[in-house]
Amino acid sequence: MRVHDVLIVGAGLAGMRAAIAVPPELDVAVISKVHPVRSHSVAAEGGINAAIREDDSWEAHAFDTIKGGDYLGDQDAIEIMCQEGPKDVLELDRMGALFSRDERGRIAQRPFGGADFPRTCFAADKTGHALVHLLYEQLLKRKAFVYEEWYVTSLIVEDNTCKGVIAWDLITGGLQQIRAKSVILATGGYGRVYSISTNALINTGDGMSIAYRAGIPLMDMEFVQFHPTTLKETGILLSEAARGEGGYLLNSKNERFMNRYAPKKMELASRDVVSRAEYQEIKEGRGINGCVLLDIRHLGKVKIMERLPQIRELAITFAGVDPVKDPVPIRPGVHYSMGGIRTNEWGETGLEGLYAAGESACVSIHGANRLGGNALLETIVFGKRSGLKASERAKSIRSLDVSSKSIKAEEDRIAEIMNRTKGEKVPVLKEEIGQIMSEGVGISRKREGTERAKEKVKKIKERYRDVYIQDKNRVFNTELVSCLELGSIIELAEIIIESALAREESRGAHYRLDFPLRDDTRWLKHTLAYKRETAPRLDYADVRITKYPPAERKY
Repeated sequence: MRVHDVLIVGAGLAGMRAAIAVPPELDVAVISKVHPVRSHSVAAEGGINAAIREDDSWEAHAFDTIKGGDYLGDQDAIEIMCQEGPKDVLELDRMGALFSRDERGRIAQRPFGGADFPRTCFAADKTGHALVHLLYEQLLKRKAFVYEEWYVTSLIVEDNTCKGVIAWDLITGGLQQIRAKSVILATGGYGRVYSISTNALINTGDGMSIAYRAGIPLMDMEFVQFHPTTLKETGILLSEAARGEGGYLLNSKNERFMNRYAPKKMELASRDVVSRAEYQEIKEGRGINGCVLLDIRHLGKVKIMERLPQIRELAITFAGVDPVKDPVPIRPGVHYSMGGIRTNEWGETGLEGLYAAGESACVSIHGANRLGGNALLETIVFGKRSGLKASERAKSIRSLDVSSKSIKAEEDRIAEIMNRTKGEKVPVLKEEIGQIMSEGVGISRKREGTERAKEKVKKIKERYRDVYIQDKNRVFNTELVSCLELGSIIELAEIIIESALAREESRGAHYRLDFPLRDDTRWLKHTLAYKRETAPRLDYADVRITKYPPAERKY
């Protein structure tokens, strides 16, 4: 029988930072469907925000974040992140983070979109990669137990309390109960709900889905961020660092078209503003083969190789373009989820014993649109906080009494899939739902198109009941995992659609062609989605405002 004081599902930055925060006298374990250094956090390129300069302030950072989120973020939580961020980033520095340095030997910082100060700390354009390896070293030092290549299928919930998880061991095959006094979900985002995304193939929203099925509301799921600079065919991300270092966006007329949309901030307006501007240029015929151009040639080869080496490598490898010599064709692509499992500022959910942190959670820090550099900061600040709070609870629990009912239910569910000899194929359904979401709930939405998407997803949900897999082996059955992931994708697609249909306004990343204006009178509120068999039940919660009343957002 496997029992831990604190069990963390997900081994990206939020999960590992939570594990490191657990005191040494407690038994902590991390469970992940991939090896920790393969977590999607490695793909975060541009940097991590923190007000660490004398001429910057946490208050300025907080205001930029609130404004960037189009005033939907909870301001008390934002203030916590911005206040604690500098200390937490300097702690990473002391651990040995390989941050780039300025001429005085200080942590280097660059401008990022939507910020009025260059406060994004970075390690060239591989910041996430550097921090993941740093925290994995700390995880080994902490001697945390790591379940590598395990897929969590559900939570163990008894007496209105989370008491662990049910997980499939990919290496040996089979389900096991893993009991814990506290469980933290840190499973990342759901970009693979869409056909083309900057997200890794593992980002299927599993943690959000298992929390939702356990009765926890998902919050603000209609807000899906499109990143302005992704490669057309693959969705591979070219970091905001390119624009932070001074890159231009050009249309087919060789114009820096952001002058029309955000004359003050230009290419460094918030991501939703820049993405919609690109979309508009392409739609109005000023694009080039469905793209616009990212031009960093004027930065020179020396600076590109020092600050943006990965961007150059990606552009050459996947687009056949050397950005030292030519502009790179780019377009907006699905990148990040502002929504997630509803938590408070300590990661606590509505279920006793269950916590969440990172992209899988919604505190809400990012409101309707995330600023670049705030995602990594959220993982560190709130990963640490959830680890501390989960530890407090674990210390207060003496023993766990868990029945075998939950594992029996999961065994029956998986046996039903394994025993089918014919039916729908997983890759077909996954491809269809990705296209449906891209077309009906994309960078701009309209009731007719989103209603069509709703009906199509409803049919796919019915077809999923007859899904079957060809691989009947138990050991390393990745087809089974893909099938279970598809269930999460369908669930989350349904929630995104319902939430987007209900919100009759445009705010941040949620842009309704039929309701193009922000409506604070009716819609300055969070959307809450609760599990119901037929369709999600929606409810709403107030946005917590401290000292920054909503104002018109201009860049």
